Amino acid sequence: MYRLLTALGRGFKEKIGWKRLGIAASLFIITIAVMTLVRTLKGVDGGIILTALTEIAPHRIALAALCVVGAYFTLTFYDFFALRTIGKKHVPYRIAALSSFTSYTIGHNIGATVFTGGAIRFRIYSDYGLSAIDVAKICFLSGLTFWLGNLFVLGIGMAWHPSAASAMDLLPPAVNRLIAIGCLAGIAAYFVWLLMGEGRRELGQNGWKVVLPSARLTLLQVLIGVVDLGFCALAMYLLMPTEPYIDFVSLAVVFILATLLGFASHAPGSLGVFDAAMLVALPQFSKEELLASLVVFRILYFLIPFGISISIMGVRELWLSVLQPWLERRRLSEAYTAKATVRQPINNRQP
Repeated sequence: MYRLLTALGRGFKEKIGWKRLGIAASLFIITIAVMTLVRTLKGVDGGIILTALTEIAPHRIALAALCVVGAYFTLTFYDFFALRTIGKKHVPYRIAALSSFTSYTIGHNIGATVFTGGAIRFRIYSDYGLSAIDVAKICFLSGLTFWLGNLFVLGIGMAWHPSAASAMDLLPPAVNRLIAIGCLAGIAAYFVWLLMGEGRRELGQNGWKVVLPSARLTLLQVLIGVVDLGFCALAMYLLMPTEPYIDFVSLAVVFILATLLGFASHAPGSLGVFDAAMLVALPQFSKEELLASLVVFRILYFLIPFGISISIMGVRELWLSVLQPWLERRRLSEAYTAKATVRQPINNRQP
């Protein structure tokens, strides 16, 4: 049996591989989502959507925008926490904030976040002496923060309101509650594993090893993920139609599941996947009104931060590649001219 499993595993790696399987899974999710979205949007009136957009109260949009700011502020601590965990304490918070914000917003909007976000992080952190392996560790620890926060909130939410996820995963509430308990049990087991370890817990092999945060720091890690996710879900909640009523926990469960599907798809901005999941899971709302809420959320959470990130990175590259070298050359030229001016009278002095 062991030989059979080993042979199957070797054949899987040679013929298919995890990378191809991941691409296939992403394409499958995107295809299903697009088909669902097209089917769901049949008969939707564009005029009603425009009307619904104007009916969202300005103060709710302003509060949602503040929540988005809070979410991205919390997001900056993903990288800062990871940097301190791997011992790169010389990198200041402002650089961690820049890297975390730009890598997430640009990477998530373009797609293939692992590669695009990693490339942006390396471009920023390489100026501070960090290697590609260091950046890979930061990406891993930031992802761990994200998943711990998501699984914790999802576990609490589905245990409390298991029926909220049933419209999306089509599973009975009892099964969803078991899944929720499994998520929470998995996090608890992870904490026990950290506490029972002698010394530090490490993952990886020879050339690539990452030291995991201690149990005490993992609590902080979970808290960062929970606050970030809480702000995002609250922003979406504030933009939802007022009728019919939906409680925050139920919406949070749907929102997290839709977000995770969007991440799994690697679609640019989770476009189509996130929206289809929200529409399917919340059939009690008018499609036009819900679409209006999703449009505003996309503008606040995706488009505006994306534009800000592109502008920041563009200005930074202009400064590093053009303006800074030009100013340095000008400074050196002025210094050389000043020295030549000082030496001139001495050289012309008659004996």
